[in-house]
Amino acid sequence: MPKGEVVGNVVRVLDFDISDWFGQEGPLAAAVPGYTLRDAQIQLAQAVDETIASHSVLVAEAGTGTGKTWAYLIPAFLSGGKVLISTGTRTLQDQLFTKDVPRVRDALALPIQVALLKGRSNYVCHYHLERLEQDERALKSRDEVSQLRQIRVFATRSRSGDKTDCGQVPEDADIWNRVTSTRENCLGQDCPDVKECFLLKARRQAQDADVVVINHALFFADLVLREEGITDLLPAADAVVFDEAHQLPETATRFMGDVVYSGNITDFLKTAEVAALTYARDSAKWADACQRVSYYVKDLRLVAAPIEKMPGRKATFEQIPEADRFFDILNKLYDELVTLTGMLTAVQERHPDLAAAAKSGTQLCARLYRWSQPVILPEGVPRDASNASSDTGTAALAVEHEAKNVVAEQLVRWVEVGLHHFRLQMAPLSVADAFSRQRRKDQAWIFTSATLSVYKDFSHYTRQLGLYGARTEKWESPFDYQDHAMLYVPDHLPEPQSPDFQKQFVETLIPLIQASPGGVLVLCTTLRAVDNISAMLLEAFDTHFIERAVLRQGESSRGILLAQFRQLKNAVLVGSASFWEGIDLPGEMLTLVAIDKLPFAPPDDPVLEARIKACRESGGNPFFEFQLPSAAIALKQGAGRLIRTEQDWGLLVVGDRRLVEKPYGKLLWRGLPPFRRTRKLEEAAAFLKTHASDIAVPAQIDNVSE
Repeated sequence: MPKGEVVGNVVRVLDFDISDWFGQEGPLAAAVPGYTLRDAQIQLAQAVDETIASHSVLVAEAGTGTGKTWAYLIPAFLSGGKVLISTGTRTLQDQLFTKDVPRVRDALALPIQVALLKGRSNYVCHYHLERLEQDERALKSRDEVSQLRQIRVFATRSRSGDKTDCGQVPEDADIWNRVTSTRENCLGQDCPDVKECFLLKARRQAQDADVVVINHALFFADLVLREEGITDLLPAADAVVFDEAHQLPETATRFMGDVVYSGNITDFLKTAEVAALTYARDSAKWADACQRVSYYVKDLRLVAAPIEKMPGRKATFEQIPEADRFFDILNKLYDELVTLTGMLTAVQERHPDLAAAAKSGTQLCARLYRWSQPVILPEGVPRDASNASSDTGTAALAVEHEAKNVVAEQLVRWVEVGLHHFRLQMAPLSVADAFSRQRRKDQAWIFTSATLSVYKDFSHYTRQLGLYGARTEKWESPFDYQDHAMLYVPDHLPEPQSPDFQKQFVETLIPLIQASPGGVLVLCTTLRAVDNISAMLLEAFDTHFIERAVLRQGESSRGILLAQFRQLKNAVLVGSASFWEGIDLPGEMLTLVAIDKLPFAPPDDPVLEARIKACRESGGNPFFEFQLPSAAIALKQGAGRLIRTEQDWGLLVVGDRRLVEKPYGKLLWRGLPPFRRTRKLEEAAAFLKTHASDIAVPAQIDNVSE
C-alpha cells in the first residue's frame, strides 16, 4: 500500500508505483464494488504519471472501456502540482466533476481541492438579471416571465450561479443570454454587484484549487485572451489533461478565428440606444445614428443575396458576387459603426452601461476591420476622418489597437448567409504554431481520446496541433468485438453518389431493424440525408407494419431526442454530425448503428478548401494528408457508439461500398475495432437474431468509463 505525507495543502506520495493504486489490494478495489483490474488502464496511468514528472507531452489513444478517466485522474491527484483537466463539452465537464472526481478522490482518501470553472455565459449575472427585471418589455413571452422568476429564486439560493443547476429553466433558453454577461458588457470592478459575482467566485476557487475541471472552449478562450495580453481567465498549471482530445483541432480553429454576425450588431444597437437614451439623451441624435448602422446591416444582407445559391450558402472572400458593391456597403457600415462608437466613447464616463456599449462597439469595429482588410482603408481610420469629431478619431484608434490584438496567422475568410442574417467569418489556415507555443517548457500536456490515430499513425493529429516530438501511445479496447459485434458493408448497394442510394440503403435496413431488439441509430453525413432517410423509413414502416418511432434530428433538441430514445427502448433515431460522438447508450438501448456514407468533410467547407489548396501548392497530397485522416477519425467516432460495455453487442452497418472496394478503404476499416465482418445481408440479419435471443444486462463496472 503506498504511503504519503501532507505538506501544507499538497500531497506528496512517497516510494510508490502508480500500479499499486490500481491493484486488487489497492484503495480503488477496496472502495469500488465490481472493480476490475485492467492492464491497459494501468499502462495509461503510468504513461500519464511519467509525462507529468518529465514535463513532456503525451498523445494517448485508449479504446472504449480502457478506463482512461481514472487513468489520468489518479496521477493528476498524486502529482503534487496544479492540474487543469479539459473536457470536450460542458456535459462531460459536469459528469467528471460530480461523479468521477469525487469517487476517485474519496477512494484515495486524499485532501485534494477540486474546482469547476466554465465560461462566463454559464453564470447568472446579478447586474443583468436586475436590469431585465426592471425592463418588462425585454421579455418575449409568458414562458420568459415564469423563467425570470425561477432564475431570480435560483440566483438568491445558489452558491455557484451555474445555470446547469437551475433545472426549472432549460439551458438553451434564450433568456439566459440576457441574465448572463459577455466580455463586452461586463462592468468588471465598476459593477455594483462585484462582491457577489458568481463568475469571480468561481475563478477565485479555481485559483486556490489543486485540480480545475474546465472545457475546451474555455481553454481556447483563455488562449486567445493571452494572445491579447490578458491572463486572468485560467490559473497557471503544472499539467494540462485534454480529454476527448480529438475535438481540439476543430475547437482551436473556431476559437482562433472570429465572426461578425449581423445579429450581434443588431443586439449592440438595441443595447447602445437604450443606454444612450437613458443616460445621455441630450448629447446626440442616438436614434438616427443607430438607424444608419441598421440600414447598412440590412443593405449588406440584400447585396449578399446571390450567395444563397452558392454551395453551402457560402462564398470565400475572393468569390463574393458583386464584390465592388458588397465592399462599398461594408465600408459605409464600418464608417457608421465607428462614428456611433465615437459618440458612445464621448459620454462613457456618465454611466457603466455607456462604457460597456462603447467597449462593445470598439470590438465589433475591430472584428469588422480585421475581416475586411485590405478593403477597408488602413490604420482603422474612417474615410471621412478629416471631418470627424475627436471622439470618433479616438474610437478609430481604439479600433486599430483592438484589431492588432489577434493571433497572427494566415486567415481564411468567407461569408455565410441565412434567411435574414449574414456572418463574416474567418479562421486560421493552421492552428499548429499558435496552439503549441502556449505550452510552457515546464508544463506537461496529456491528450487522450478513443480516436486520435489513423491506423496506428498519429502524425495527422500531432501535425494539426504542432505537437512535434510528442510521445504517442495506443491501447486497444478490452471488449470482445469478434464475438459481440459485426461490421456489415452491403455488396449490393449502388455507389453513394447514385440517385437510388438512399432508397436502397433504407430498404437494406428494414430487415435488420426488424431483427434488432433494441434501439437503432442511423448516422448521416448531411442534414438533407437526415430528412430524406427519416421520411423513407416512416414510409417503409407503414408498408411493413413496423411499430417503431422514428426520431429525427431537428424536430427537438439533442437532449430531448436522446431522452425519448432511451425511454422508448426500440426507437430509430436519425441524426447527423452532433450524434456521431458523445452519446452513451449501453446494453439493449442500442443494438444497431447504421452509417450511410463515409464521413468525408463537405466540399463547401472554406477552411478545408483553403488547406487543401495550400497543401497542393506545397507539393503535398491533400486527400491523404487531410480528407482521409479526418474521415477515419469521424468513422471511428460513429462506430464507437455501438459497444459501450463488456456485455454490449450489436451490428454496425456502413452503406458505403468504398470502405472495402477502394484501395484507401483499408486504412479506414483497419482503424476500426476488430469487428467480425460480412458483406451479406443474410449473415448480418442472422447475427442480430442469434444475439437477440439472449440479451445481457450490462454490469455496473465503474472504472471502465472512457
